[in-house]
Amino acid sequence: MPLTTVEWGQLFTLIMIALAMGTDAFSFGIGVGTKRPAIGTISKVSVSVGFFHVLMPLIGIGIGQLLGKVMKEVAVMVGGGMLCFLGLSMLWHVVKGKEEKEGKRPRIYSWGGILLFSISVSLDSLSAGLSLGLFDVDIWLALLLFGLFSFAMTGTGLVLGRFMGDWIGAYGEVIGGVILLYLGSKFMM
Repeated sequence: MPLTTVEWGQLFTLIMIALAMGTDAFSFGIGVGTKRPAIGTISKVSVSVGFFHVLMPLIGIGIGQLLGKVMKEVAVMVGGGMLCFLGLSMLWHVVKGKEEKEGKRPRIYSWGGILLFSISVSLDSLSAGLSLGLFDVDIWLALLLFGLFSFAMTGTGLVLGRFMGDWIGAYGEVIGGVILLYLGSKFMM
């Protein structure tokens, strides 16, 4: 059964949001990857980040659906505004990050470090989930895409970080921020 234009549009939008959310984990992964973590650690971190990129948006979507029922007419503007804010936040992080010292990268060699790293790079997906909860989207498809993209992009970032260094990380986060700004402004128009 072929997809309708609306379904293709939703799939494209969800892929772009998943890609934007994954760029944060990708760029942090590159930074952490420069510390040359073991392959087993890369696997654990990738799975953990993928899990939290499903859990956080699920919580956000639930909250967003509740708010959407209460404030139907404002919901689209709020959701679009949140995506724009998230995009600006990612761009600000890049600008602010250039001023920070190199030694402030997180350590991920213990389970506590992996958990802290996973939660910190997944917090932005909570607000993305909140904004998606204000719209009529396929929740399970969104969660699947968020989890898969973040898992793959985290692992890719960690492996690339082992070989290429920090210079890719900021570019990935800039691209993610611009994507979220574009999608958020599109929702608000």
